Amino acid sequence: MMESGVPLCQLCGESVGSSPSGEVFVACLGCNYPLCQSCLDYTIDGGRSSCPRCETPYDHHEKTMADSKKEPDRELTMETYLENDQIWKNRVESWKEKKNKKTKSSAKKVPKESNIPMEQQMEEQVFPEATQPLSRTVPIASNKITPYRIVIVMRLIILGLFFHYRITNPVDSAYGLWLTSIICEVWFAISWVLDQFPKWYPVERETYIDTLSARYEREGQPCELAAVDFFVSTVDPLKEPPLITANTVLSILAADYPVEKVSCYVSDDGSAMLTFESLAETSEFARKWVPFCKKYLIEPRAPEFYFSQKIDYLKDKVQPSFVKERRAMKRDYEEYKVRVNALVAKAQKTPDEGWTMQDGTPWPGNNPRDHPGMIQVFLGHSGAHDIEGNELPRLVYVSREKRPGYQHHKKAGAMNALVRVSAILTNAPYILNLDCDHYVNNSKAVREGMCFMMDPQVGRDVCYVQFPQRFDGIDRSDRYANRNTVFFDVNMKGLDGIQGPVYVGTGCMFNRQALYGYGPPSLPTLPKDSSCSFCCCCCRPKKPSKDKTEIYRDSKREDLNAAIFNLGEIDNYDEHERSLLISQLSFEKTFGLSSVFIESTLMEYGGVAESSNPSTLIKEAIHVISCGYEEKTEWGKEIGWIYGSVTEDILTGFKMQCRGWRSIYCMPLRPAFKGSAPINLSDRLHQVLRWALGSVEIFLSRHCPLWYGFGGGRLKWLQRLAYINTIVYPFTSLPLIAYCSLPAICLLTGKFIIPTVRHASSPLKAILKHLWNSMTVHIFPLSLYRNSFVKPKPIFSATFSLTKELTNLASLWFLGLFISIILTSVLELRWSGVGIEELWRNEQFWVIGGVSAHLFAVFQGFLKMAAGLDTNFTVTAKASDDAEFGELYVFKWTTLLIPPTTLLVVNLVGVVAGFSDALNSGYEAWGPLFGKVFFAMWVILHLYPFLKGLMGRQNRTPTIVVLWSVLLASVFSLLWVKVDPFLSKTNGTMATQSCNSIDC
Repeated sequence: MMESGVPLCQLCGESVGSSPSGEVFVACLGCNYPLCQSCLDYTIDGGRSSCPRCETPYDHHEKTMADSKKEPDRELTMETYLENDQIWKNRVESWKEKKNKKTKSSAKKVPKESNIPMEQQMEEQVFPEATQPLSRTVPIASNKITPYRIVIVMRLIILGLFFHYRITNPVDSAYGLWLTSIICEVWFAISWVLDQFPKWYPVERETYIDTLSARYEREGQPCELAAVDFFVSTVDPLKEPPLITANTVLSILAADYPVEKVSCYVSDDGSAMLTFESLAETSEFARKWVPFCKKYLIEPRAPEFYFSQKIDYLKDKVQPSFVKERRAMKRDYEEYKVRVNALVAKAQKTPDEGWTMQDGTPWPGNNPRDHPGMIQVFLGHSGAHDIEGNELPRLVYVSREKRPGYQHHKKAGAMNALVRVSAILTNAPYILNLDCDHYVNNSKAVREGMCFMMDPQVGRDVCYVQFPQRFDGIDRSDRYANRNTVFFDVNMKGLDGIQGPVYVGTGCMFNRQALYGYGPPSLPTLPKDSSCSFCCCCCRPKKPSKDKTEIYRDSKREDLNAAIFNLGEIDNYDEHERSLLISQLSFEKTFGLSSVFIESTLMEYGGVAESSNPSTLIKEAIHVISCGYEEKTEWGKEIGWIYGSVTEDILTGFKMQCRGWRSIYCMPLRPAFKGSAPINLSDRLHQVLRWALGSVEIFLSRHCPLWYGFGGGRLKWLQRLAYINTIVYPFTSLPLIAYCSLPAICLLTGKFIIPTVRHASSPLKAILKHLWNSMTVHIFPLSLYRNSFVKPKPIFSATFSLTKELTNLASLWFLGLFISIILTSVLELRWSGVGIEELWRNEQFWVIGGVSAHLFAVFQGFLKMAAGLDTNFTVTAKASDDAEFGELYVFKWTTLLIPPTTLLVVNLVGVVAGFSDALNSGYEAWGPLFGKVFFAMWVILHLYPFLKGLMGRQNRTPTIVVLWSVLLASVFSLLWVKVDPFLSKTNGTMATQSCNSIDC
């Protein structure tokens, strides 16, 4: 592994080495293109005399070394009370020895004078694939993105003109309704700006996994791919079926990645023996499943989903033995399912004395709120091998200690426990976390992520690589927008062009150093004080200097309150200063009282600490998951998963990007991971409620993006807008529910939020007035058509004169606003590839969730802050029903259904009342009625999926049919009473001319 801060050669992939003076070797003084001495000599001998990047000529005669801009060693003046602990003295000695070993090994690799011919050296080191990039950023084509940006700007201008008209033209007769509508519309405009402008720079990315293999998996040499630790979290095996968790684990163990580089840690936060026993069964089945997957290269490598595919499994399978082995494997899997389901059936009723393990000892986790920490290694270097004798990836069961009186922080606390355990046992430099229901759908997903993480030019400043979420088992129409396609295919691409996507809780590969709170390597070093002691008497008196810790925090973290620093800073100190610095920054107060774990945090490229004793690793791992380990440390505050919100994912990613890191959005052609989503209306609303509640909690915390992280200046302003949008969107529920109530109020009261036209003369108005006044609707009695010789006369005539409601200028602003909204959506669909049905479903559920779950989240969040009422975390039940979309039609009543149901009923009643009032008032009332009914229908159409959710199963009478029947029957009944067909022709005509009321 190369030293911290030393780049890799772009040709051979090795460290560029150092010059005789000890500084980093630089081949090109113009652009610092990283080339080692051997590759530079080979390039010059090949006839190239200039840099391949900037074409700056090489200097052939003087092998000068460029100034690497390293700051001189800083002079630290520590307080006398700081103690040099013996542990840190030993650490300093070990660092010194390791550095000397690396220097000697690098000197052996790049000798000054070698007897081996240069051509032979380059044949052994240089490969064509080593010069190629591992990934590429693909910007959206200009013919797609430029019109999109132009329409956004036009829409912003039209929006300003629209608000100028709305504010300067109040409705005196309905001032309250007008003011409410203005406030709502202004909030909607702000929400649109927060959502729209972070999509200004959308990008796409390509990865080259073949180049990755060619560079780090050379034939005849040890594999140099980085190791990765998988984290799988589960809580309740009755809500999260063990078979689903087992499929996720099996897909991880069978991933297309070197087995010695993969470890899988399963967190059982419910301490259930069912989870433990199912993992034991899974580890046995994995001995057959993993070699089968790798032998025949099957996809996906989760057996439940592989065997349920409705495709020709013989396609592209040329091995004659495949059919036979597949049938045998399916039979083995069915037997495995029977064993696991038997464990589930057994666990339905807990014995009075608690569970007992096979050896007769009581299960330590019988009390899920009071039990010791448990760790069990099922597979790995010391575990069982597969049936062909090959090594399997490590599989570790972890259940952290829980005791009454301690705050355990739910999922975030469980993930932090896994971080510490994995650092003790394997300490892979990268971590990939998955929910228990998200299996690996693409066996090369890890390689896709490594194309960014291991890229020497890109990966140094990447804190995580986020993959999009894709789901199985969703109904074809995606009634409740479970796929979240607009978010994952539009918003996340836009964020990727700024500072990277937000962390969404699963399907994410982390840089372990970013989780430890370290800053990115590109963070500037702290300059050394330039003042000298002999001239201090000649200098003017200065203000008392700050403590070094304060200077460091102000210059590198500012208001971020981070407790630790950039790894590159360590190399700028001598051994004595390192010991003092570490004592000052209090690593033990930051990471906890575990010397083995603290040493692992300083190993940028992973690996188990050399000073650790293998025989005591499990004991140390048990220690770091004790319930009191995090007390008086920075866990959950500045390092690891951040506490304080049920949506710990948003908060964790936000803290990383405030430190200067960026993230990457990786969208392979074959989805990397797939999971399940709650397709039932009630469960879906509860899921959205939890997300919205987490956003409200962040808004009310010190980490709110409105005021947190400004001092460092490392979070780009468009990225900040995106984070602000993620925490303020629940508050849109307040103006949204008011706005959805306005059409019903207008219909019931006969008032409207738009003023009546004032007389004005203009050519455009005359044209509009002529066009609208020509729209006259006649209703004829059907009986008159029986006699073709009689010319029918209208029994009802209504002229829709919209110019009586809107001026010509206002009509232009309304029309322009609607057109700009449509154009923005169309152009967004064009560059993103999202379908129009997916966009419409997203809009519908935005209204459904806004008037239900988001509204409750706002009130619960403020109650939690004011009264300290905590909200219980509800685990979303994972679907295990074999019936296709069986959960979709299950009706579960919840209070979240009350607000949207009320809005539906009120708007439907308002439509009926509006038609009744128009019939009583005469034909002049039909023009104003048109706008009000259109407004009400906008609400009803957006709540239509909610109506379908209230229907129940498809074999029942659809509720929507009943509602529309009642509505239409009411309208036609009123028309019947109005027409009164029993009147004579002459009297009827006179009556209709002289009477415009139902009571006449």
